[in-house]
Amino acid sequence: MEITEYTVSALIPKPTVAAVIADIHDGAYEKVLEEVGAISPDLILIPGDIILGHGSEAKNSPDMLAECARLAPTFMSLGNHEQNALPLVRSAAEKAGVVLLDDSYVDFAGMHIGGLTSGFISKKAEQGFYKKTPAPNLEWLESFSALDGYKLLLCHHPEYYPEYIRSKNVDMTVSGHAHGGQWRIFGRGLFAPGQGLFPKYTSGLIEERLVVSRGLANDYGVPRLFNPRELVIIHFESIKKSV
Repeated sequence: MEITEYTVSALIPKPTVAAVIADIHDGAYEKVLEEVGAISPDLILIPGDIILGHGSEAKNSPDMLAECARLAPTFMSLGNHEQNALPLVRSAAEKAGVVLLDDSYVDFAGMHIGGLTSGFISKKAEQGFYKKTPAPNLEWLESFSALDGYKLLLCHHPEYYPEYIRSKNVDMTVSGHAHGGQWRIFGRGLFAPGQGLFPKYTSGLIEERLVVSRGLANDYGVPRLFNPRELVIIHFESIKKSV
């Protein structure tokens, strides 16, 4: 597992550190949270896919959410793998004290923190590696982007960024889903659902407005290649609004 750190400027009252736990897929979490605890972030962001295989059961996820909430205020959005596990996820988040953002937002640390739900859930669409990702709730996204102040959006699907988010007044989007492209060749991912071959949005800080985590699980029969699991840390530097 690699730890990747990014620093971005934000119109917020004070510096804030966020740990991003993406695509853990009900896997082992102890080492991940050990690293998170050592960093002592101000908040934890989970941009979806705590569940594996679109199922309705989970072995590790409820305990993981509870441990996250003990470490720092934790905020979560819904990814495509949560499609058939919504009652479980809602119950686990509520019991753990995790803020579940289902096309909704809260205010924390001088930010509006929103969660844009996967279109596979909101549209109740059939899933598959080669299926186009259904559009999210664009009405909610429009209202969120119209808010005054710094807006941080949890959005599982990075492929939403160029089509729906880039043109909106959203300051930072945090995504996962692509698993780094599973195989990385010359620093570029090979394939990602919703983006196809040689996808553009699989890893990194893009345009200072999108962070894509490579994720924290290897849950497919095809192993990762030159693509270690990744814990992302975002340092939000406080800047003052010019008069």
